[in-house]
Amino acid sequence: MRDAPPAGAAVYRGMDRATLDRQYSPSSRVASLDAYLREYRRLSEAARRTHPVRTALAYGPHPAERLDYFPGPAVGRAPLLVFVHGGNWQALGRAESAFPVPPLLAAGAAVAVIGYGLAPDTGPDAMAGMVRRAVDWLLRHADGLGFAPDRLHLCGTSAGAHLAAMALLPDPSAGPDVSGRIAGAVLLSGMYDLEPVRLSYVNDALRLDETAARRNSPILRLPARLPAAVIARGGNETEEYVRQHDRMVTALRPRAAVTEIVADRRDHFDLPYDLGVPGTGLGDAVLAQMGLEGTTA
Repeated sequence: MRDAPPAGAAVYRGMDRATLDRQYSPSSRVASLDAYLREYRRLSEAARRTHPVRTALAYGPHPAERLDYFPGPAVGRAPLLVFVHGGNWQALGRAESAFPVPPLLAAGAAVAVIGYGLAPDTGPDAMAGMVRRAVDWLLRHADGLGFAPDRLHLCGTSAGAHLAAMALLPDPSAGPDVSGRIAGAVLLSGMYDLEPVRLSYVNDALRLDETAARRNSPILRLPARLPAAVIARGGNETEEYVRQHDRMVTALRPRAAVTEIVADRRDHFDLPYDLGVPGTGLGDAVLAQMGLEGTTA
């Protein structure tokens, strides 16, 4: 193991460790992370009270491999949005992650909210495999669940965007290869190169070495062709999150039909509130990609 760099020494792109840690702490740009987490839970509980849902469906053998499925109104032909939560790979879960559901249901989509194992007990390789297994399970059960298997769209926010991007890679060694069966991707405020993450405080839980960081950096491994993608960030993000977003947009453009959204009035944590909401940049882009444009909530 390498010795820790001296205090104040540059560790990445001229930044010392303290600066890099702030750059990968999106909560440094908002007044209260706890307020968002409480709202996520409150809105998620309300979504489960007011909409039909099949909860804790097992898609794999690990206890964390569970998903909640909210059926859409058009049984059999509804598109499905699969939501992968954030939390720096080490926090949150299904309980707090149904908050985007109501406007998506109102627009005509079905929604699946997936849980996955968290660090430090689960590493990024295993997390990526879990997301792949969730997508594979959903596609194999599409008829029984009542959505169109050719209209599955994979959406992730923050760490979830990283895991969603990993599922786009044709790599069957990391779980079922679902890359060719995803109709579209929605990537929100993601991290796509994990080298700076490895050098920050986040790695205290992830425990990545250089090889694992490269293996889990989707931007370094993108195939020549990808499904349509909406890639978005808030206007109030740290410079490193902006840089990661910009690099991924540049990498995606030759490979896919890309819609880029910068939501000026949103931050890292409230950007997903716009999913499925007509009249917002993100909502309109996602509804259009899912073939639900022109709907009203």
